[in-house]
Parts: sequence; C-alpha cells; structure tokens
Amino acid sequence: MNLYEELWKQLPIPAFVVDPLDNVIELNVSAEQFLGISRKLVLDQKMWKFLLGENLIPEGLKRARSKNTSVLINDVSAYGRSTYDVVCSVHICPLPSNNQNVLLIIIPIEGLEYQSKKMVRTTSTQSVIGMGEMLAHEIKNPVAGIIGAAQFLSMSLTAEEIEMTDLIVEESKRIVSLLEQVEQFGDITPPKLMSLNIHDVLDQSVKTAKFGFAGNIKIIREYDPSLPSVWGDRDQLVQAFLNLVKNACEAVDQNGQIIIRTFYDGSLQSAKLGLDGQRLPLHIEIIDDGAGLLDSIAKHIFEPFVSSKNNSKGLGLALVSKILSQHAAHIEASSKLGKTIFRISFPLSC
Repeated sequence: MNLYEELWKQLPIPAFVVDPLDNVIELNVSAEQFLGISRKLVLDQKMWKFLLGENLIPEGLKRARSKNTSVLINDVSAYGRSTYDVVCSVHICPLPSNNQNVLLIIIPIEGLEYQSKKMVRTTSTQSVIGMGEMLAHEIKNPVAGIIGAAQFLSMSLTAEEIEMTDLIVEESKRIVSLLEQVEQFGDITPPKLMSLNIHDVLDQSVKTAKFGFAGNIKIIREYDPSLPSVWGDRDQLVQAFLNLVKNACEAVDQNGQIIIRTFYDGSLQSAKLGLDGQRLPLHIEIIDDGAGLLDSIAKHIFEPFVSSKNNSKGLGLALVSKILSQHAAHIEASSKLGKTIFRISFPLSC
C-alpha cells in the first residue's frame, strides 16, 4: 500500500469518488461508516441509493461537472440508509482527468460541535472544581457551627421557638448537602480502570434505584448479551448510571416506564469519536416517556447548576458528564414530548 492509499484509508472524514453517471467508484472507511453499509455493496452503485438528504448535493455535483470548478455547500442535511440525519459541509471537486470523475467530501458539522461542547464542559467542570475546594474550606465549617449552636439553643426553648431552630438546622444541612455535591467535582483521583461487563454495572444501578427512589417505576432492560467489555471504574460508573436512572424517574409519572438498552454499532454516525480520535461503538441508552426537556435548557443540561426542577441543585448530570469524560466516553441527550433518550457511547476495553 503506497502513501496515498494509506492517507485515503485513514482520512477521518467521509470521501467518495463518483463517475459521470453518479456511480460510486471509490470510498474510504469513514464513508462506509457514514453510510452505515459496507464498501462492497456501494461500489459501482448509484450514489443516491445510499447517500440521502437534500437535493443541494446532487445539484452541486452537476454544477461542479458543468463548470469544472469546486463547489462548497454549507449547512446541508445528509445521512445514509441506516444512519442518523446530520448537518454537514459538502466539498465537491472535479478530479484532474478527462473522464469527469468527481471527489465528494462530507464534513459532519455536528461532530465539530461535539468537540466544542466537550471543551465547554471541561472548562465548566474545572471552574466547579476550584469553587468546590473554596466552598468546602470557607463555608462548611461555619455552617457546622451554626447547626451545633441551633441544636444547643433548642434544648432550652419552647415548642414554638424550637420550630425556628429546627428550620435553621434543616436549611443549614441543605447547604452542607449542596457543598458536598459540589465538592465531588474536586476529586481529581483518576478512575481505577479495569475490564467490566457493563450489564453488571447497570444491574447494580437499577437494584440500588429499586430499593430507593424507583420502587414503583417500571424499568425495562433490553440488553445485547454479546456486548463486549468496557474499560472503567465500577463504582464511578454505578454512580453515573444511578444519577441517570434517577433523572429518568423524576421525569416520568407513576404510570411511566424507563427502558435501559445496550447495543454495539460501530457504524452509527452518532457514535462520535473520542477526543483522541478513538471510536466509541458501544452504546447504552436510557429512555423515559416523560414530558421531555425544556428547550431553554436542553443544550446546557450537562453544565453545573442547570436544571428544570425546582428542588434540584443541577449537579447530577454535570457529575455524570465528568465521570464519563474520565472514561473517554461521550454522553448526549435528545428529547421530545413523551420520549427522552440519554445515549452513552464507550470505547472498547481493548
């Protein structure tokens, strides 16, 4: 294999070579993954049997041929027959020959947005780490003193006055609880990684949830028994999935249900790449049939102190994002009325 063949194979964005009849005469590995179908089935077939989306793409191909010039199409929808619709930039360039072959390159913009979101989440988390250390040192000790003083005063007060000291104690303990959650972000101890069966982790999270807040919620497990192992810290992942299950339970009513689904699919465009370019083909979905996320916060739910619940501190999902980032995993959410999906994508353990 020469250098150019190797570059073509390793190119991290989908690329196709199309002949004058719009037949695909070559495509790279990323293009196979974008379409969700193997190279053998695509070669010598019409491009538009597999690459679906807006008419701007075939029109751009015609324009590039007729004018023998490069064409750039921004913000165009494209997807394969078995993959998700994504917004892309499409570059179309006639190749230097007389046979009117054209190079078509697709750059999924959504993938770039993912990298940007990861940077934002990392920055937000780092800010909370510093704030957590400061709060723990500067506030927790004085609050403990307030609690102790209120409890001491209550020993010599009337029943009516005790209600006031009880309120002081209750609210002070609530402040401590908030500080303890924030303080978790300050834990920079790296996860103790080992090869794990993710189903064991999920089962432990569900078991804990059932003994606590999810006793009356129907939780359906749809596991792929052939799923390979993941590389992770068991305790941290149990905590992350427990938070996600709790979030789903709070979204549904007493007749609602939650589905936990696992599957392996390296071809899904939505599987993403990790920050180091590693593919994330192992997927866990937590699906609830609640009211869905508010549009105003949907894009910010993994940021600290963002929540639609009046009694929530907005730290649960931010902590989940931090834990999964330490595992080189990715989490995203999609929501509409009656269906919210949190998808977590992991790399393989080896």
